Amino acid sequence: MNMIATILKPSPDGTLHVPVPEAWRKLPIRIKAELEPVEPPLAAAYSAEWRSAFGSITDAGFEPPPRGDARKVEPLDA
Repeated sequence: MNMIATILKPSPDGTLHVPVPEAWRKLPIRIKAELEPVEPPLAAAYSAEWRSAFGSITDAGFEPPPRGDARKVEPLDA
């Protein structure tokens, strides 16, 4: 028995398509499924909240300031 855990996006008709190993494609397969909606990534929610609170730069010509050269750092002793 092989266990897989994945997040699948439903097709427009509401079906989920589960890929199976090539060797199993002509065999009957038993499936146990637990369906659970996945919340959107927290970063996306935070980003929307941030934009609504503080706004965002909409100028297409905006570029961040140059950072310059990276500083040299001594390696850690192993």
